[in-house]
Amino acid sequence: MYPRVFHRVMVLLAVLGLLTGCVSHQENPGAAQAPPTVALTELSDLTLQVGDQKGGTESLLRAAGALDNLPYKIAFSTFTSGPPQIEAATAGKIDFAITGNTPPIFGAASGAKVKVVSAYNGGGIGDQILVAADSPITSVDQLRGKSIAVGKGSSAHGNVLGQLAKAGLTPAEVNLVFLQPADALSAFRAGQVEAWAIWDPFTAQAEQQLKVRSIAQAKGVTNGYWFGVASDAALADPKRNTALADLLVRFAKAAKWAQDHPQDWAEKYAAAVGLDPKAAEVAQGRSLRLPTALSDEVVASEQKIADLFAKSGQIQAAPDFSKWVDRRYASELEPVLISSN
Repeated sequence: MYPRVFHRVMVLLAVLGLLTGCVSHQENPGAAQAPPTVALTELSDLTLQVGDQKGGTESLLRAAGALDNLPYKIAFSTFTSGPPQIEAATAGKIDFAITGNTPPIFGAASGAKVKVVSAYNGGGIGDQILVAADSPITSVDQLRGKSIAVGKGSSAHGNVLGQLAKAGLTPAEVNLVFLQPADALSAFRAGQVEAWAIWDPFTAQAEQQLKVRSIAQAKGVTNGYWFGVASDAALADPKRNTALADLLVRFAKAAKWAQDHPQDWAEKYAAAVGLDPKAAEVAQGRSLRLPTALSDEVVASEQKIADLFAKSGQIQAAPDFSKWVDRRYASELEPVLISSN
């Protein structure tokens, strides 16, 4: 059986209709003025609620020692993918999470009460479309009429749309089977779908434990970014706003530590989330989230993905993504950025 780590997740399923049917477009008033900051010494009674995926945020912070001497508390919740994190933030269940490039677009299209506050360059190499090693399919254009397992609203969903467009196909010419990673894995292994669009560390884990081939990767097709997403409620609260500024800097410094200590980080990550050490090494070697500027170019690249989703009929209309961007932490993050756009 595939490692149970695939199943050790807390799923907060859609209550706002984000994961079912077409997403309707609603306006967002844009970034609000930041509240006054408070002294870190005043945060001892605060618990920041942080969403996580596959342990990538908590384990990195912990491995780098970035959770030592926190002036506030953090409660981590684990999700299967980015879209449920966006919903949880909108519903006030979490204050912050790091997601792939597509969940914020789905959130914006549904009027989610969140803002993108930081950007991370993940490269896009680990976001791939896999087929069985003995499959006759060797390229994306051969997926016409085939079934593709993919998480709805995930970065893999964006990758599939980009790959189909590049190959001259539309979503109507394939069968998109919307499944979360654990269920997608089961369907793929059982031969119920011909292809599986997935991201690291699931990609690396599949490569280690299944006989698979990759026919496409997101690098060069979509932007490969991850984004820090904060709830509007947290951004409006002086204490949580201050804590988020501190947490973002801690995460950036932790990412630098991981970049400088790749073997140590891979070993600690594998142990923390129950991954095969080799899979952890591969995943973190190519998909480490490196803090980068939340620049106009990054926002424009997200708008292109939003436009693609609208053009392909996956959402009813493309939101103005810039209205879901808040750069209030840019000055604090600028000294600790690692990757250029």
